[in-house]
Amino acid sequence: MAAALPPSLLLTLTFLSINIFPSAPAAACHDTCGSTQVKFPFGTGPGCGSPLFSPYITCASNGTADQLFLKTHSAATYPITSISYDTSTLTLAPSSMSSCSAMHPATTSFSLDWTSPFQLTSTTFLLLSCHPSLSLSSPLCDPSFDYLCASIYTCPAVTSLGLPLFPPSNSCCVYSPANLDGNGKLDLKAMQCGAYASVVSLGDTPTDPSRWVYGVALKFSYGGALDNNLVTTKCSGCESSGGVCGFSEPGNGFLCVCKGGYNTSFDCSPAYNQNQDYLFDSASAYPFFFLSWFVWSSILAGLFGVPFWLVLF
Repeated sequence: MAAALPPSLLLTLTFLSINIFPSAPAAACHDTCGSTQVKFPFGTGPGCGSPLFSPYITCASNGTADQLFLKTHSAATYPITSISYDTSTLTLAPSSMSSCSAMHPATTSFSLDWTSPFQLTSTTFLLLSCHPSLSLSSPLCDPSFDYLCASIYTCPAVTSLGLPLFPPSNSCCVYSPANLDGNGKLDLKAMQCGAYASVVSLGDTPTDPSRWVYGVALKFSYGGALDNNLVTTKCSGCESSGGVCGFSEPGNGFLCVCKGGYNTSFDCSPAYNQNQDYLFDSASAYPFFFLSWFVWSSILAGLFGVPFWLVLF
C-alpha cells in the first residue's frame, strides 16, 4: 500500500493549489457591449481587458439595453456613447449635462479620477445660468466664444433653468480650455453656475446648437510598457483569433478568453492545446516550474521517507 502523505505535505499542496494557479475572469468576457465594439484595453467586466482599465469600465444595463459605463471613485457612472480606437478617445454622456433639446440644473458635478488613465480632450464646456460677475471678470471664460453662449440661449429648453427665452448671455461662460479642480471636479457651485453643456463638435453649422454633438471627450492611454507589449504581441494575436483579452487574478497575468469556454495564455487558434493554459506564459513560467519541482520533490521525500534535501540533490 502506498505511503500516506504527511500532513505538512498535504497542507503545502493545498496552499499551492490555491495560490499558484491564477483564477479565470469572474464572468465571460465579450467583444461587444450593446452596440459598442469592445477591444483592448477595455473589457466588459472583472478580469476583462487591461487591469489598468478594469476598475473604471463596466458593461451594464441602461434600462433598455447593455451599455459601457465609466466609473469614478465618487460612485458616479457615465454612459459611454462612442469609442475611437484609432484616436484613443471616447465620448461620455453625463446625465447632469444639458443640451439644446433638454436642459436641467446640474445636481452633481462632473468628475474624473486623477489616477485614472483618462484625460479631458477636445471638449468645450458652456457654463449656464451663472452669476453675471463670472462671465465679466473670470479668467475661466473665453470671450472669443461668446457667440456659442448666444447660440445655445436660443434653445427653448433654457426655460427649464429658470431663465427667460433669449436670456442675456452674461449668465453664460465658455470655459475654454476646460480643466478640473484639484479634486478632479467641474465644481459648478464654486463657479456660481447652475448647469453646463459640453460639446465635442460644433458640426457644420457652429451657430446652430441643435446640430452640435454633445458629450465629454476623453483621451485614454495605456499607461505603461506592459499594456503596450500586450497590444503589439499577445493581445493582437488573441483578438485576431477570435478571442478577448483579459487577465488572471491575482497577479494580472495575461489571458486570452476564447468563445469555446476556455482561457489560454496565447490565442484561440485550433492548434493551441487548451491544457497548456498558464504554463508557458512568460510572466509565470519560471515560478511555475520551480514550484512544480518543489512539489514533486516534496512528494518523493514523503513517499520514500528520505530527507527532503536528498531528493533535491
